[in-house]
Amino acid sequence: MAFDDEIREVYDLARRALSCQAELGHKEIIFEQHRSYDNISQSTTNEIKSTEEHFAEMAAGSITPDAGDQTSIMDQTSPNQTVEFTGVDDHRQAICDCTKCPLGLTRTKFVYGVGNPNADIMFIGEAPGRDEDQQGEPFVGRAGKLLDKIIIAMGITRDDVYIANILKCRPPDNRDPQPDEMKLCMPYLKEQIRLIKPQLICALGRIAAHGLLQTTTPLGKLRGEWHRFEDIPLIVTYHPAALLRFQQYKRPTWEDMQTLMAEHERINKDK
Repeated sequence: MAFDDEIREVYDLARRALSCQAELGHKEIIFEQHRSYDNISQSTTNEIKSTEEHFAEMAAGSITPDAGDQTSIMDQTSPNQTVEFTGVDDHRQAICDCTKCPLGLTRTKFVYGVGNPNADIMFIGEAPGRDEDQQGEPFVGRAGKLLDKIIIAMGITRDDVYIANILKCRPPDNRDPQPDEMKLCMPYLKEQIRLIKPQLICALGRIAAHGLLQTTTPLGKLRGEWHRFEDIPLIVTYHPAALLRFQQYKRPTWEDMQTLMAEHERINKDK
């Protein structure tokens, strides 16, 4: 492994560890963020920069989109508009070529979501990681395998629930999603939720909870009570990746899952 690669790996591990520490509501130490487009040609890098400038000009109102540049029906809507679909397959097909933000130019695969399209419970994370970007499916790496075990411990399977992320494309170097990226992707998630109609939502991790609830309250204070998103009850718990690094998070996470299961049973007891 090259020295620069070792430095990047150490930096990434340290950043992730500090991010997990913040899950408990501790003061977060923020490293200076550097966008990296390693192994991408100079022409693609220039295209990304040009795209970013184009979006900035559009936001300022100095230019308007050219109809010839619009690649999908979803790209013809503003961040606050949605196009309603009849099912998740149609929705996926309509948005899978999205390039509303530069992440669409650096992703390997678009990561829509997976599971039962009529699920009672929906798990929502922040963004795809490396494994998800390569396979096009959310939560398939080590954290995903742990999530599978949690779901199985609940007495159900991955096929019984629906799993998605706020972002559908992997941020470079697995950095945290940016507010503008989440704002652009949120209408897609809202349409997914409208189509699936889950009874309950579980936000996995601080960033997902903050994005869904529009708050900066520490995760430790968000846990243990019910919130609402799109008028659907929502519970917050730790991201499975945090459990891999901090064993002490496993017990409170299981307590959150017990709360989730109890509410699901209460809702469905007369059905």
